[in-house]
Amino acid sequence: MKTPTSGAEALRAPSRINRRTFLKTGACGAALVVSAGGAASYAQPAAGALPDTAYRILGRTGLRVTAVSIGTLLTTEPAVIQFAFDQGVNYLDTARIYQDGKNEEYVCEALKGYRDKVFVSTKVLQGDKETMVRSIETSLSKLGTDYVDILFAHHLETREQVLDPVTIEALTEARTQGKARFIGVSTHKNEPAVLDAMVEEKGRVYDAAMVTYSFKSDPAVKAAIARAAQAGIGIVGMKTQAGGYQTKELGDISPHQAALKWVLLDPNVHTTVPSMVSLDQIKENVAVMCMDLRLSRAEEQVLETYGRAIADRYCHRCAACVGTCPNGVDIPTVNRCLMYAEGYRDLALARAAYAEPPRDASLTVPSDANVRHDTLAACARCDVCVARCGRGVDLERNLRRARALFA
Repeated sequence: MKTPTSGAEALRAPSRINRRTFLKTGACGAALVVSAGGAASYAQPAAGALPDTAYRILGRTGLRVTAVSIGTLLTTEPAVIQFAFDQGVNYLDTARIYQDGKNEEYVCEALKGYRDKVFVSTKVLQGDKETMVRSIETSLSKLGTDYVDILFAHHLETREQVLDPVTIEALTEARTQGKARFIGVSTHKNEPAVLDAMVEEKGRVYDAAMVTYSFKSDPAVKAAIARAAQAGIGIVGMKTQAGGYQTKELGDISPHQAALKWVLLDPNVHTTVPSMVSLDQIKENVAVMCMDLRLSRAEEQVLETYGRAIADRYCHRCAACVGTCPNGVDIPTVNRCLMYAEGYRDLALARAAYAEPPRDASLTVPSDANVRHDTLAACARCDVCVARCGRGVDLERNLRRARALFA
């Protein structure tokens, strides 16, 4: 297999690196202050690299995972992922659609010599069964493995999607065939309804949930996570950094360790998968597992300052704003894509996410169809934006900026 080339154009692309040049740093030796296939081959946690408190059991899967793991959404360097493994991280997450399908190839390179030491999850979009099965097979091929530890149905938003019999059949078949040890759901919107549907599913099909969760999340999300965890569902927290925006209000102070600590203070969260693309990000995030997770007053103030700084742009994805738009623009999706551009600073990712087919309960659009939509086109019908957010997000500004980037 050829070494993968760089992914699509990004606003801030990581530089090429050589793993031999890495400094040998212990997982807990660089703690930063806030201002700075078959059963025999199943992954086993690395021993001794991190304190026992760094591990949590992922619900009824029984997997002993590191509380801070790695999301590879933006990662193009296999060596960066391997560096995370060397620091003790034992779980990574990818998806079939990340970086136009190339991310699983980067992960494949990173897994060489590590596959029996780490847990791997990937995600498949909903669609007809044939499409989903084909996508799962492609993922395994690209990852260079016979199985993944967790297979998620990607980006579900409604109870109907969670209970869709075609989706359940495709995932359970993959599990029965040994292509996935466990199955679950990832959700970016309407999280309480999605999590409750997973709990209500009578067959106890789902083992894990990957859910957007941060110090900016609504209390309803926290409560739904608790219900799901108490039902035995493993909880993977994503988007834990509330967009990762750069703000002048904080200057050089990083809110990221405090944001991670806030999430991990919740005992119902079993692991987190912040995106990491550099050695410094890995050191900063992994060091959290060696800290007292109680937030100091200084850290609370950092989160308060960061929260205020992003209040006019950070979307809670409650979807209440959709009802205020006369043309039904999918404002939460637009806001999520804008966050990728302005928070993650990855324009290619933002545009790719915006171009994805809409996900609705009817599942009439095959997940691999070459379909493009333009929800912002409806904005042209209005001279003045009348959509409103009850949480203070400047929707008119967000939509105007998104139209310049996506429409």
